[in-house]
Amino acid sequence: MAGGPQLLEADADAEYAAVIDIDLADIKEPILCAPNDPDDARLLSDVQGEKIDEVFIGSCMTNIGHFRAAGKLLDNHKGQLPTRLWVAPPTRMDAAQLTEEGYYSVFGKSGARIEIPGCSLCMGNQARVADGATVVSTSTRNFPNRLGTGANVFLASAELAAVAALIGKLPTPEEYQTFVAQVDKTAVDTYRYLNFDQLSQYTEKADGVIFQTAV
Repeated sequence: MAGGPQLLEADADAEYAAVIDIDLADIKEPILCAPNDPDDARLLSDVQGEKIDEVFIGSCMTNIGHFRAAGKLLDNHKGQLPTRLWVAPPTRMDAAQLTEEGYYSVFGKSGARIEIPGCSLCMGNQARVADGATVVSTSTRNFPNRLGTGANVFLASAELAAVAALIGKLPTPEEYQTFVAQVDKTAVDTYRYLNFDQLSQYTEKADGVIFQTAV
């Protein structure tokens, strides 16, 4: 593809099973999924103050911008975290770039458990949270016993998860906004997307690959 690979887009005449329109102006605060049902969506104000034991920032639902945002929030924190924090970028490419930008150092100094890139806690088959823990996770599912035996898992954004890791509970909407205001100041850089063609170590390997079509 001329100019390097780009994100895929749907055809202009693509047909969909359903179209759901959401006016983002109507959403005044973060929305979470409550334990232990991914269909049980709640406003943050409905569950604020819930004590949090462990936080997982990872899975294929995240991208590099989410880890930059979490890193910026963690970098401003002094002292030991009141929670057990797990960090698992979805790909080696993300991990390499975050390391180069200094975020792995931030995660390490904060006491986070840095997992190899991949699923980690998401499926509960590579690692598990403590039995009965209350967790905030950026993964896609929070079915009973998935992340840990008897665990109560909230699904939330990486930014909300990071705030919960910092204060040991689900924040109020006002507390949340105070924290994320720190990230909003540098949003353009923080959420800068990462394409494979932007990293020489990947393009150099890709250039040496020969694609063959079976006859």
